[in-house]
Amino acid sequence: MDGFSDLRFFSLLIREGSLAATAQQMGVTPPAVSRRLALLERRLGVRLLQRTTRRIHLTPEGQAYLLEGTRILADLDSLERSVSGARATARGPLALACTLGFGRQRLAPALSAFARSYPEVQVQLHLTDRPVNLVEQGFDAVVRFGNPPDSALTARLLLPNRRVLCAAPSYLDVHGEPRQPADLQAHRCIVIRESDDTYGSWRLGRRTRQGLREETVKVHGALSSNDGSTALAWALDGQGIVQRSLWEAAAPLASGRLRQVLPQWHLPAADIYLVHATRSEMSAKIRALTGFLGDWFAQEPGTGAAPP
Repeated sequence: MDGFSDLRFFSLLIREGSLAATAQQMGVTPPAVSRRLALLERRLGVRLLQRTTRRIHLTPEGQAYLLEGTRILADLDSLERSVSGARATARGPLALACTLGFGRQRLAPALSAFARSYPEVQVQLHLTDRPVNLVEQGFDAVVRFGNPPDSALTARLLLPNRRVLCAAPSYLDVHGEPRQPADLQAHRCIVIRESDDTYGSWRLGRRTRQGLREETVKVHGALSSNDGSTALAWALDGQGIVQRSLWEAAAPLASGRLRQVLPQWHLPAADIYLVHATRSEMSAKIRALTGFLGDWFAQEPGTGAAPP
């Protein structure tokens, strides 16, 4: 195998996260993937991964190989585009990551239409409840909520959106409505397990004459999940107060199946962006995806404000 082929193989392995998933993508057996990884490590003379029965972890050498290899592959793609002309056709694999709920409900239909318009692009959609590092995990782009923290990344706004607290009338009629953030501690709150640092902590802000007032409340409840759609279903069933994005909660709020809680307080921004490495912005497939998704979501009503 040549160096470029090995780089693409290793990038795919890290993106998929396991030998079995990589084998499925390549159409080979897991032992074949294991043998190829062993040959690559033997050729380089270093161990690239620490492997357990459930997960793989990058060694320092593996991390350096992946990061520098990603840059080299991007340079190769750029060279080939410059040789073939600026109007290169969008083609080839395009690895995209997104959260579970938004990916299933809103992104998947858009990508289905994208595939019809760009049949030479092979879209690989990875849905996950875990944070994604675009560069280290080898994705071409990520759909994420909130502004990207890395200035080396380019973000295209797909959909204005914000989060709200809400509960079913059946719950609020029995337990009452909180009047201030501290009251949430006495309520049953349905929590989304997204990260250990923020688990169960809700941060709220409010504009006052003295400026911005912010409060962080540690909430509790009998139910928690890593899936937002499940949490929303529990709220609709009267199980407690939930924090959800308006793209998902707008319909039950408008119909009265949910009521907004603490409407005078706002939660951290949750605008939805397509994020990719700045250096890849001239890629024909990235340009095609960015333009297509931008147009697709521009036709949808915004979710920047809560229903009255």
